[in-house]
Amino acid sequence: MKKRAKELNYTEIAQSSQFQTLLKRKRQFILPLSLFFFAFYFTLPILTSYTTVLNTPAFGSVSWAWVFAFAQFIMTWVLCILYSRRAAKFDVMVQQIRQQMKG
Repeated sequence: MKKRAKELNYTEIAQSSQFQTLLKRKRQFILPLSLFFFAFYFTLPILTSYTTVLNTPAFGSVSWAWVFAFAQFIMTWVLCILYSRRAAKFDVMVQQIRQQMKG
């Protein structure tokens, strides 16, 4: 007969201080980044729709609207990299919680 591994009690995990710390750290990271992303993302269509501030040339015939639009691609990649690095730390915390709850 096969020996069964100890099953995880998800209610116990959800109520543990380690899991609550994980949720708090994720929230502290994700919420500000999400707010920044949405503010940065929606600034371009709002500014181009209701003002002419981005119509001035930045360099040559390239306007600030194009610079801002290109910056959004850079911002997206940077946020992706930041999240991927932080997610790896969150994964370590999850593994620690699982090991602690199994043992």
